[in-house]
Amino acid sequence: MATDVALGFACRELLNKGATPPCISPTSEETLCTLSPVLRLVQCFLRSPTLASVLLGAVVAFGGIFASPLQAQQYPTRAVRVVVPFPPGSGIDTITRLYTNRLPELMGQQFIVDNRSGAAGNVGAELVARSAPDGYTLLSAASSAAISQSLYKNLSFDLIRDFDPVAMFAAGPFLLVTNVTVPATNLKELIALAKASPGKLTFASTGTGSSPHLTGEMLKMQAGVSLLHVPYKGVPPAVADMVGGRVDLFFASTVSLLPHVKTGKLRAIAMASDKRSAAAPDLPTFAEAGMPGFESSTWWSLIAPSKTPRDAIVRLNSAILKIAQTQEIRERMAVEGSDTLAYSPEQTGAFIKSEMTKWAKVVVASGATAD
Repeated sequence: MATDVALGFACRELLNKGATPPCISPTSEETLCTLSPVLRLVQCFLRSPTLASVLLGAVVAFGGIFASPLQAQQYPTRAVRVVVPFPPGSGIDTITRLYTNRLPELMGQQFIVDNRSGAAGNVGAELVARSAPDGYTLLSAASSAAISQSLYKNLSFDLIRDFDPVAMFAAGPFLLVTNVTVPATNLKELIALAKASPGKLTFASTGTGSSPHLTGEMLKMQAGVSLLHVPYKGVPPAVADMVGGRVDLFFASTVSLLPHVKTGKLRAIAMASDKRSAAAPDLPTFAEAGMPGFESSTWWSLIAPSKTPRDAIVRLNSAILKIAQTQEIRERMAVEGSDTLAYSPEQTGAFIKSEMTKWAKVVVASGATAD
């Protein structure tokens, strides 16, 4: 359709300038303009090399005017698949569905969540990386995706090379807690205690190479302390041993830890961010506690296969930003211990790249590997 419109205008432009197609007489101009633009091009103007060259230039000029808006309106014309690389009920699955359940109202098509878990999210990511870049297969990517790029040595995809950023859903900073027997009530006291007893304090994680593990390693690097890593298979067993006093420190989401802080079973030290979280506005940040630049969070984003049409990315980003600005989503994110992020595709890409760079340094320093 855009091509026909462009050819029609190009033909009219030539006629207005007095150009006469070699296959008709000057008196046949009106008849010419009622024919299909494609037929006019094939039957008439191409018979004259000079006129064909001029017409081609005009088509390009007019095509640029009409093609982009028409294409933008066409996406999406069918259901869109959003791959979540973790099981149903996981944090990223919950966050993703908050958005996919509302996208049809803004974009006119269904957004279907497809859970493809495995290898810390790499199975689903690889599937999307190899999908057609047409905007109909997207990936909901979490912070673990940035860590995996350096943690796994033999990945078949690259988070920057093989994907185009679309938007950020939300992010929630980690909270550092201690068990109540640790004789430190703030970050300064905790670091002093760790320096006085190198290797004596332990920190829990949800597994080697997980975000809590590497956040603990980053604390060791930036504070210059020695801590003993104790990996667990998930948050519940780690929290159980924290409450029981069998491990000293733990970084995890506010949703996982705040209930235990409020009941006095765990002690909150600081939020791993540079600004206070809406989920826990009374808790100090690492920056406020004397360690600016120490930031670690769980975040969720939407990305697409590399070379996905720009119009599709722009429309998706706009719709996600509108959803993120609703009071309903803001309140729900606060319950999840997170904040919405109004990032453009470019800002999303820059953020993911910075996360990859940050965690690569920590992975190398810690010697962590998952292969």
